[in-house]
Amino acid sequence: MPKIRVLVVDDSAVIRRIVSDVLVEDPEIEVAGVAPNGRIALQRLAQLNPDLVTLDIEMPEMDGLEALVEIRKTHPRLPVIMFSTLTTRGGEATLDALAKGASDYLAKPSNTGSMSTAIERLRSDLIPKVKALCARTLRSGVRPAVVAPAAPRLRQPLPTSARIDAIAIAVSTGGPNALQQLLPALPGDLPVPLFIVQHMPPVFTKLLADRLCGLSQLSVREATDGAVARPGTAWIAPGDHHMVVRLEKGTPVIRLNQDAPENSCRPAADPLFRSVAAAFGGAVLGVVLTGMGQDGFRGSQTLVAAGARVIAQDEATSVVWGMPGFVAGASLADKVLPLGEIAGEIARRANAGRNRMALVPRIAGAAG
Repeated sequence: MPKIRVLVVDDSAVIRRIVSDVLVEDPEIEVAGVAPNGRIALQRLAQLNPDLVTLDIEMPEMDGLEALVEIRKTHPRLPVIMFSTLTTRGGEATLDALAKGASDYLAKPSNTGSMSTAIERLRSDLIPKVKALCARTLRSGVRPAVVAPAAPRLRQPLPTSARIDAIAIAVSTGGPNALQQLLPALPGDLPVPLFIVQHMPPVFTKLLADRLCGLSQLSVREATDGAVARPGTAWIAPGDHHMVVRLEKGTPVIRLNQDAPENSCRPAADPLFRSVAAAFGGAVLGVVLTGMGQDGFRGSQTLVAAGARVIAQDEATSVVWGMPGFVAGASLADKVLPLGEIAGEIARRANAGRNRMALVPRIAGAAG
């Protein structure tokens, strides 16, 4: 049976060996080749025709960003996973790489604590990403060991004219680019707050919020504990913290915690979705965008049970149709839309049932 063929690119021989060893532990993956810099990687790419490339950002001769630009000229759909450091500089470079067409990213093994811990974390993170990103382009006969979402089944049509008082967004793989398209398309006077869980580590979420704020009419901020959630502001959960919303004396307030990860994630969307369902009842719009795994699925069940509505991104515009696919396949979404149509749907629903008035919080169980 054909295997997923990966080209490993890193200037460190140690890292090339670690990444290669982790990859070949899985019987469905093989290392097609390695390269010490971007220039040699481009040569190997033409020779080896891999299914996926892991690409270090900082390398001599031709760095990862330069190589990525060249790769996208000839291989626009080839999955590329960037390796970066968990620093401000590394975060900026990672966001640049994602904007230039990288599919996803991982922290370099040498920057995640002890080597044994780093290798274990790499093993648990890298293999699922490789399989998820290659799901559409695998050669015939390969059956990745991942659970595929069911075909979309829409909920029974629901009235979309009822007032909503909060929007909660779940997003992961492909998220920074999706948010970069979605948020700037929303009006700055949106009459409700947005709460966003993007699976990202500390430092990266602040950089992402700042970058999106500069592109959007909305105010986009990394969430802080105790912040009052006001209309026209998008709050991004900080790395390594769950974000929830509580009504305190009738006012929606953001609270952060470091409770156990859910769906192997912190932040995770499920705690956010549960909290807005408790705070606003059915007056919530849940949005599940591109991402691997099932985060947001159980939270969407809670939203639907409270009378809220959920929309999901479609498969064609998702980098990985895991999170939205599971929601759509379970009949939790009343609409499955291309990314380019979601901002308009959000704005329309946010303005329905109100006369551009300020946010009036609803207690749990209020009619949707």
